[in-house]
Amino acid sequence: MQEPSAHDPASRAALAPLGLGLAALGRPAYITAGRDASLGDDRSVDAMRGRAHAMLDVAWARGIRFIDAARSYGRAEEFLGSWLAAHPERRAELEVESKWGYAYVGGWRMDADVHERKEHSLAMLELQWPETLAALGGAPDRYLVHSLTPDSPALADEALLDRLRELAASGVAVGVSTSGPQQADALDAARELPDSPFRTVQATWNLLEPSVGPALARAHAAGWFVVVKEAVANGRLTSAGDETDAAALAAADGQALDALAIGAARDQPWADVVLSGAMTPGQLDANLASRAPAPSTDAGALGALAEAPAHYWSARSARDWR
Repeated sequence: MQEPSAHDPASRAALAPLGLGLAALGRPAYITAGRDASLGDDRSVDAMRGRAHAMLDVAWARGIRFIDAARSYGRAEEFLGSWLAAHPERRAELEVESKWGYAYVGGWRMDADVHERKEHSLAMLELQWPETLAALGGAPDRYLVHSLTPDSPALADEALLDRLRELAASGVAVGVSTSGPQQADALDAARELPDSPFRTVQATWNLLEPSVGPALARAHAAGWFVVVKEAVANGRLTSAGDETDAAALAAADGQALDALAIGAARDQPWADVVLSGAMTPGQLDANLASRAPAPSTDAGALGALAEAPAHYWSARSARDWR
């Protein structure tokens, strides 16, 4: 699939398109609020595969053409791969993104002590790249280092960087995803590497944690492809959360809270794709109905929703897997 170019800001007349993220659909437990209501009690592999396939069908029917997975999302790559195998004619129209650097170690248990393990090493890449190829039935269009932080070996290990350059030269768009209060530092470091193999970023940006925005603008201006994740803050910015100030602003704007949150992300001039983490068709339709905040919406009140990044990420780390 051809590498999309950065948007010309002068031609940006519409909101960024939505993609479908499979973080909540590929494993039995995750930190998204409202999972019990959305998924029920049956979290067996067969049940989760069926839900994932159904959501992929709905996403396709709604015109979504960007799908995001990761090695650590349980069986997300496998579920996506089996869906692609059943619909091979669709692959050419899709942009598939996946990530390496975390392994799923939850054993398909809701109560696992540890659900994922992080390792940014050449050995991990060499292990997980063939696993991704096998699960998806071919190469993804984009392959990202999962949750890059400023201290990651992926910024300093020359053997690993050379291998990533090889992948990039083969036609895979190599990039990074970022997490944590130093997202901007990690992204800037990846962009400023000599002969950087990276040209794609997936970052957390939402009304509660917008601190990476200026770094995303810098990356986009440099020609990077920018994907926004966690626009609804793992369910905090939905009816399943308890963000009363944000809910009041959404009501004043005439939108559901999740629509306001998604719409605000889609309205950012540097955003190329905004991921929906919808678990049901209704959630996806609500996300697709999102629009930019109305001009009458109190921009100061929207900005006041932002939390200190350290506080936001500490609270996120403390969320229960359910």
